[in-house]
Amino acid sequence: MKITILATLLVFLAYFLLLYGAVGFIQDKRFFASAPQENLAAIPDRKERFRGAHALGWVIEGLAVLLFLGAAVLAVCGERHGRNQFGFGAFFARFLFMLYAMEVYDIVFFDWVLLCRSNFFPHFYPELKGVVGPHMFGYNKRTHLIHFAIYLPASAAAAALCTLLCT
Repeated sequence: MKITILATLLVFLAYFLLLYGAVGFIQDKRFFASAPQENLAAIPDRKERFRGAHALGWVIEGLAVLLFLGAAVLAVCGERHGRNQFGFGAFFARFLFMLYAMEVYDIVFFDWVLLCRSNFFPHFYPELKGVVGPHMFGYNKRTHLIHFAIYLPASAAAAALCTLLCT
């Protein structure tokens, strides 16, 4: 369970860094496809906020990808050399927990806190003052429901693959 929680926390950090690098430094609207349409309409196309901002953003994005990969390796191989060999059920539960926790993190932290209750997005895009707020919570609930449904077969497929590879 400790490895599952640690891998999940790595995913949370990676997910935040992915958002932070894109929103804070790269600032390319192509990365904001999941943002509400009224937000996209209010955001102008920008050049770098400061010299080297895009490069710094890409370094942050690269770090996020490495953290995602590290979490995956930890989730797959974390128990491999231990006393307990993981079976299908244990891998399935681990992957499902990690994916569902990531989705809840997205809903609670990204949507509720950052989008609806904080100054995160208006800090980087002053044009969003008055556009973002609590009224936006739930704008993407259909997407979240689809993710929750997709994570079941995805976890089963990953668990089956890990069971074949690790036993």
